[in-house]
Amino acid sequence: MLQPIKTIAHTITSDNGKEFAYHKEIAKALNIDFYFANPYHSWERGLNEHTNGLILQYLPKKSAFLHLSKEEIITIQNRLNHKLRKVLGYKTPYEVFFSEMSRKLAS
Repeated sequence: MLQPIKTIAHTITSDNGKEFAYHKEIAKALNIDFYFANPYHSWERGLNEHTNGLILQYLPKKSAFLHLSKEEIITIQNRLNHKLRKVLGYKTPYEVFFSEMSRKLAS
């Protein structure tokens, strides 16, 4: 999913979950640095923790993600990316991301 933006992505920071077992392959494919937050230091991933809370509006804790269709995931992703965020000056992540991407590509 990150292939289209690999020219502007520089790093990924994740938690220490098993879902990131292939972090070396991801980093190599995207030519980026991959970092891990320290265990039990959720403040190092503040935006991630906030986003996890927003995802819970659509998927309760302990939901089996394996049974989600690609379309269901994209629907949730689009809803979250078009939700106004106070931390972003009441802009959406979509607006901020593509504004920044346009700025970087223009320079």
